[in-house]
Amino acid sequence: MLDRTSGPDTSSSGDPLSDLLMGMRLRGASYGKLSFSPPFGVAFARSDHARFHFVAHGEALLRTADGDVLSISSGDAVLFPRGEPHALISSKEVRTRPYEEFETVPLCSGVCAIEARSAETCRTKDVLIFTASMEFELGTMHPLIELMPPFLFVCSLLGRQPEIRPLLEAMEREMTEERVGSAGILARLADVVAASVVRGWVERGCGNATGWVAALRDERLGRVLAALHREPGRDWTLAEMAATMGCSRSVFAERFAAATGTTPLRYLSALRMRLASEWIGRERMPIDLVARRLGYRSQAAFSRAYRRLTGHPPGQARRLNGQRG
Repeated sequence: MLDRTSGPDTSSSGDPLSDLLMGMRLRGASYGKLSFSPPFGVAFARSDHARFHFVAHGEALLRTADGDVLSISSGDAVLFPRGEPHALISSKEVRTRPYEEFETVPLCSGVCAIEARSAETCRTKDVLIFTASMEFELGTMHPLIELMPPFLFVCSLLGRQPEIRPLLEAMEREMTEERVGSAGILARLADVVAASVVRGWVERGCGNATGWVAALRDERLGRVLAALHREPGRDWTLAEMAATMGCSRSVFAERFAAATGTTPLRYLSALRMRLASEWIGRERMPIDLVARRLGYRSQAAFSRAYRRLTGHPPGQARRLNGQRG
């Protein structure tokens, strides 16, 4: 995905969306084992990261940013792909407390425990939740994440993806039995379940998503988008893109703009800058190497393009990523 800038691509499955999905990764940034006894209320602020919750024991209510209140019980899991604000509460009337304000106990690298229990409450009434803050290693997939709903429940996928159920059962055992090394195993299981949620949403047709997804589902237009994502550093012209689609430049430009809301060359520029931000910020790749991979003749030309589209110089991507981490 990173640098296929010459030669034919033989890896395509014939489905552009599936091909691009292969380039996406979901990586846990931090995890928490929560043990609460009613009444409780924990608020999760808006975040640049996705947020995942799995209920291993007991019941809770999930209050969304829109004020909707949904029940979530033992064996349920939910993913917030864009880190929308929400709260886990024991009842509608309870006051919430920011997640960051709870006292934590480190368990292993990246995993902590949080306990908020009433002294008189029996432990069998505790609500056990495993939560994770996750980073999408987006690569070229950023438009897909923007089209996802605010949250996705795992239970809606079990009929189509029965392989998720054993993963959830394993998470439940690790949470309730507290075996040696359980924290690390829970973290890995959470990563797999959350990635399966994204895949399940894609396989179900991406819900009612239109625009970019519809363009990928269009056999002819999808070929162009997939080619741009596979070879972002190629010196693309409008004529070459139109030829890939098999139509005139005017027809291609009109169809592309109608589906994506932007022109082909602007789309390509935005794609390159998303990749550049990830490579510089997360992968610590040298700026001159990023410039070459993305087809710029010089680092100066790349830096001007990057500043024009993002509003800041390329080096700031590294500093911004360090602040988020």
